Amino acid sequence: MNPLWILAAFIFGAVVSRIGLPPLVGYLLAGFALNSIGVTGGETLKTIADAGVTLLLFTIGLKLKIKSLAKPEIWAGASIHMMVTVAVFGVVIQALAFSGAPLFGSLTGQTALLIAFALSFSSTVFAVKTLEEKKEMASRHAAVAIGILIMQDIIAVVFLAASTGNVPSAWAPLLFVSLFIARPVLGRLMAMCGHGELLMLFGILMTVAGHSGFELVGLKGDLGALLTGMLFASHPKARELADRLLGFKDLFLIGFFLNIGISGSPTPAGLIIALALALVMPLKTGLFLIILTRFKLRVRTSLLASLSLSNYSEFGLIVASIGVANGWISAEWLVTLAIALSMTFIMAAPLNAASHSIYARMSGRLHFFETSKRLPEDEPIYPGDAEIAILGMGGVGASAYDEMRRRYGDIVIGVDFNPEEVSAHRKKGRRVLYGDAEDSDFWKRIEPSKSKVTLVMLALPDPRTGVFSIQQMKERGYKGQITASVRYEDEIRLLKDAGVDAVYSLYEEAGVGFADHVCAHMDYCKLKHTTGLERREKDAPHARRLGM
Repeated sequence: MNPLWILAAFIFGAVVSRIGLPPLVGYLLAGFALNSIGVTGGETLKTIADAGVTLLLFTIGLKLKIKSLAKPEIWAGASIHMMVTVAVFGVVIQALAFSGAPLFGSLTGQTALLIAFALSFSSTVFAVKTLEEKKEMASRHAAVAIGILIMQDIIAVVFLAASTGNVPSAWAPLLFVSLFIARPVLGRLMAMCGHGELLMLFGILMTVAGHSGFELVGLKGDLGALLTGMLFASHPKARELADRLLGFKDLFLIGFFLNIGISGSPTPAGLIIALALALVMPLKTGLFLIILTRFKLRVRTSLLASLSLSNYSEFGLIVASIGVANGWISAEWLVTLAIALSMTFIMAAPLNAASHSIYARMSGRLHFFETSKRLPEDEPIYPGDAEIAILGMGGVGASAYDEMRRRYGDIVIGVDFNPEEVSAHRKKGRRVLYGDAEDSDFWKRIEPSKSKVTLVMLALPDPRTGVFSIQQMKERGYKGQITASVRYEDEIRLLKDAGVDAVYSLYEEAGVGFADHVCAHMDYCKLKHTTGLERREKDAPHARRLGM
């Protein structure tokens, strides 16, 4: 492994992080910089990049619910967008081919459609990486974006299988059957792995087994990794396994972004075409917005999902590489598409980082696209007579909810942005509503100044969401108290500056809470307390004699 890869990735990643951009932009720029000084990636970097994508698909499978793909906004939205994109790009590319423009002159109608097809995909790697960095993977808009990406990935895998001419082996059906037969046994094995590195090793083993098994029977290995992950999606340890693989996967994905930037240098004509392709990306984003709102999604959900999909895809490069390998298009097209992909990543990264602010500023104009009817999960919310509101119903929020309800009765309400979590809490008898604290419309609908809520408890995973929530409450006239839980010490100052009344440090206060719990439930504390009183009473005369 070339140490320059690591050095360049670290330097560029650190620099762009300091100016508020996601590190992946730095990794892309590092690849371009390395390419400009003649450093190549070779098979080693490509292997690392492929491993990152395979692990990514496995972890997506761990979080994927099949029923989510059956929603019309997912399968129909993805299909309609792809057909319209291919048709429009195909016509434009064919027109440029007739004009004899550089790189276009040698294209036929079929190869024009091939390039248009490659441009119709959005990047699964980029979307998941961005959503994970913002801690929004459980949100409504993330579910829509990931569902569309999975549909695109399935279409890509079908195309790759057909274009290579490789007919799946007769053993392929047996592989599918054996996976489902082995599922209970593998689930028990996963449960036996504990919570340490053995669990992570199990995840890597299953990823490799799924990838290699599908390759052996003539199917795309990435599809095998995805489906193998889906086998464990309902397992109690699925989320823990995904968390265990997170750092490992992110490390390999650095290689993916480096490999794109380092892949090749375009000609001047190729660079102009790549820039033109990047500049038309807003049209692709707008098409997603229009289609998703037609399926009765809120315009905010549609916009945030569309911004996550505002890029070209690594699968598009794979499609183009098939065209190059078969002699359908020139190798220069592959480099041009890679540069266009990199440009859209660089353009989309800051837009996604500021997506909530963008919506807050543009919401008035964007509501024009919204339909009058809503899907059930997008209906307005009402706090009713609640006096205590807990935002974020994960482990901390749920425990806080139960304790506050035990103390003060049914005046507590919970809010969470994960529809499945909301449903699970309701089944347990908790009064929980669906809502996103980073949604400016949420604060408009709930009207903090007019509600009976006098205490807001923020149990949110990202302190930036907490800051946004505090700002929204203060802007809308909320006069009650606000508290928040944090994991790290540097987050305390951030929330204090925003105006929070009290901050609870989970790690620092956990020991105090543990001690309180022990003293409340064990005889030891009572015994020591009694012994201490007896000792003080016994020592009192002696202390008086000494003038103490």
